[in-house]
Amino acid sequence: AVANFLESMRKAPGIGADDRLAAVTTLSFDIAVAELILPLSVGAETTIVPRDVAMDGTRLRRLLEEESITVLQATPGMWRLLIDAQWRGGARFRGWIGGESVPPGLAIDLLGRCGQLWNVYGPTETTVWSTLWQMDRQAIEANGVSIGRPMDNTTVWILDRHMQPCPVGVPGEICIGGAGVTLGYLDRPELTADRFVVSDAGGEPALLYRTGDRGRWRNDGLLEHLGRFDFQVKVRGYRIELGEIEARCNEAAGVARSVVLAREDQPGDVRLVAYLALSSAQAFDAQALDQHLRATLPQYMLPQHVVTLDALPQLPNGKIDRKA
Repeated sequence: AVANFLESMRKAPGIGADDRLAAVTTLSFDIAVAELILPLSVGAETTIVPRDVAMDGTRLRRLLEEESITVLQATPGMWRLLIDAQWRGGARFRGWIGGESVPPGLAIDLLGRCGQLWNVYGPTETTVWSTLWQMDRQAIEANGVSIGRPMDNTTVWILDRHMQPCPVGVPGEICIGGAGVTLGYLDRPELTADRFVVSDAGGEPALLYRTGDRGRWRNDGLLEHLGRFDFQVKVRGYRIELGEIEARCNEAAGVARSVVLAREDQPGDVRLVAYLALSSAQAFDAQALDQHLRATLPQYMLPQHVVTLDALPQLPNGKIDRKA
């Protein structure tokens, strides 16, 4: 599985012997495979970035410039740190962004700083990344951010609850097959049987991993990620996708990232709370956000409370710590 991943990544997004990659990921995060093994497989250089530097936008920006780094793989949160530190990038610089959904505004900011910007998606259970897309400003402005198409020897199916393929445009569960699918969970046979399933969606039986992610095929042939099924909540009888509310919040001026939670601080009183990390306090207008959400969401999906934060809490791997 790793060999297939490395071979595919050499071709796209692509890496060569003259590249220098900055390794910013903790070893416990599977994407470290792309930072440590992939460069060595083509004779490129890897610069190991100390943890305290990786978490400081100004020091990380300085390291990228001093070490003449040409490739960086990072989560949206780390890319935001660099932008806030006035990192300028360059025409030779190539960025890979993954681990979480990418707000359109962040993608467009980065496209102005990178020669190439790739969105990469995949759960650990299918060996690091499974799909990728070279981002394009016009496509993002027209249709939003995509997670692209499958990597080499990888298949992606959008299946309904009966494990049947969904038509183009219809949301379902993202299920991944091919060379990257792993053997299951160690000593957890029940969980393995639930998530690793045999399906004949492609016409013959094949092992698929059920990601728990919601997505759909778009009319342009690209995949769209629509959030997690386990981020679905029920509020006042309505089933709500929290990821959809977050996506609408991220579209508002001045908002860098958002997390929406359903909180029940008093028994029987469930409320939607939107936590926002701002990219610009001057550009953010609470009234404009409210108007935007009312224009794009039904009444039952509107947050009852909006809380602005200096930064959203993060796990060591750079993903948002939703429990915190």
